[in-house]
Amino acid sequence: MTERMSATEYREGKPRKPSKYGNKKVRVGPHVFDSKREAQRYLMLKARQDAGEISHLELQPVFKLKVGDRPVLIRSKGYPNGRQAKYIADFAYFDGHKRIVEDVKTKGTATPLYKLKRALVEAMYPAVKIQEV
Repeated sequence: MTERMSATEYREGKPRKPSKYGNKKVRVGPHVFDSKREAQRYLMLKARQDAGEISHLELQPVFKLKVGDRPVLIRSKGYPNGRQAKYIADFAYFDGHKRIVEDVKTKGTATPLYKLKRALVEAMYPAVKIQEV
């Protein structure tokens, strides 16, 4: 007779697949960031907010993608009617009266999909210019 392994035992024993870009997740307080660089940028922005230089710091702001008034839908096996496509930036904040949207990128990680979504967001939201840091 064979013994069954619990789901927890299986997950703990199975080695994790390395990240596509070699980054490691980092926890800062209650927040988990995709990379050390992103966590460092958060700490810098948080310090600027605490000093009163910027305001309304937002983590992972979501921009829903539309063409005209119609949402861009991604159809798949799990979503036969489609789910709305969206772009998730890393940070957004106000510097005075200007809203700044940032995406933390390391050299060579700007994929064609990211470039397309960035172009769509900037076309849909004229006041938004995504800054790569």
